[in-house]
Amino acid sequence: MARKKNSNSLAENRKARHDYFIEETIEAGLALVGTEVKSIRNGRANLKDCYADIRDGEVFIRGMHVSPYEQGNIFNVDPLRDRKLLLHKQEIGRLAGLVSREGLTLIPLSLYLKEGKVKVALGVCKGKKNYDKRDSMLEKAHKRDIEREMKNKNRY
Repeated sequence: MARKKNSNSLAENRKARHDYFIEETIEAGLALVGTEVKSIRNGRANLKDCYADIRDGEVFIRGMHVSPYEQGNIFNVDPLRDRKLLLHKQEIGRLAGLVSREGLTLIPLSLYLKEGKVKVALGVCKGKKNYDKRDSMLEKAHKRDIEREMKNKNRY
């Protein structure tokens, strides 16, 4: 079965779903400047190899690359700068408690538009071992085979 692509989706971190078990997801806003928003809307953001970090009671995304906007000239900022996430204090405290547990980390899963604002889906994730990755690949292959057989069976 083909997965529907969200029309508001701007960027996805597909590798995160392969490398991590996602315990839960949280929606957060991003503090951006105007040229970054324009560049993200053009699909020029990359979530590969980025993560979220909690410092001084604030959450920041590190390693997210947003290409400079072509018409932005002097208003463009550093493409790899840390970007602040907009969350409530209680949510930050709960996330800090979850991340302090061994093996859990915050990984941005996708960027999307919601009511004209750029939001990020932040996942509380635990790393997979190589054998876990192989198991999930086998499971996905089995599901694909079953779907194919069901589709062929319904044809006749």
